[in-house]
Amino acid sequence: MSTTSDDAVQQIPLTGTGGIDRGAHHRLDEAWLGAAWSHPTTRVFVVSGGQALIEETADGRTELVMMPSFDAPLTEAHRYFLGMDADGVRYFALQKDALPGRMDEAARPAGLREAAALLSERDNELLVHAVALENWQRLHRFCSRCGERTVIAAAGHIRRCPACGAEHYPRTDPAVIMLVLDEDDRALLGRQMHWPKGRFSTLAGFVEPGESIEQAVIREVAEEAGITVGEVEYVASQPWPFPSSLMLGFVARATGSELRVDGEEIEEARWFSRDELRAAMESGEVLPPSGVSIAARLVELWYGKPLVSSPW
Repeated sequence: MSTTSDDAVQQIPLTGTGGIDRGAHHRLDEAWLGAAWSHPTTRVFVVSGGQALIEETADGRTELVMMPSFDAPLTEAHRYFLGMDADGVRYFALQKDALPGRMDEAARPAGLREAAALLSERDNELLVHAVALENWQRLHRFCSRCGERTVIAAAGHIRRCPACGAEHYPRTDPAVIMLVLDEDDRALLGRQMHWPKGRFSTLAGFVEPGESIEQAVIREVAEEAGITVGEVEYVASQPWPFPSSLMLGFVARATGSELRVDGEEIEEARWFSRDELRAAMESGEVLPPSGVSIAARLVELWYGKPLVSSPW
């Protein structure tokens, strides 16, 4: 199977292809941030518990519910600068304990798993940034060195400890996700016991300390399915803030096909030819990976056409 990273990236949701300049050099410039917040073209949306309000427009599109900064709910420190677009519009997210009341009957709360399949690339890029920051902010309120409560800085991208002076940055946990192919070009898919009945997807796991990403692929496939992997080819990556992962996608070649599932992370694993997978999906025996996950894109690179899947 031949893969190209550029082609894969174009098809993967949440990968930052919406034309937003994050403007990291502005995050410590309080005067600039204040002026940006006050500008009449600035747009703001609220994020809470990984959700934001979305709405359907008259022309059939789905958008984030945004507002001018002067209409935004009051907040103290939890105001995050997300960047600007090619027209110079600045975007901020506000972290609140709850989303504001629905502005109209069309507006409703949605998380990334649902919204990613509906929103534009720009709105997806903004929402994944905001959700990742919110998750990190909620889970890292205290200094890991001395235990003191930290304060927000750099427009939401740093937490500083006033006691010991430590600076803490948003955490990203690298995880490998891989489509394993055997010598007959069959794909290995597995399922976890807590997934919906019939759901199969690619194998995946976190990179351990002191381990390369290629080593992680080899180890995870051996641990979960008892399969030895030889060649490992990187394909593409995807931010996955549930709460803080970065998924690194691979295609791996197995040197054997005898399966020995671990029974813990993976309940069942099966080899599929393209015809077998098509028949299993058409009969409803197999539900393919989530349409917003890089797992679906890895399978599609091998399968040769889009899968019929849904967010979950």
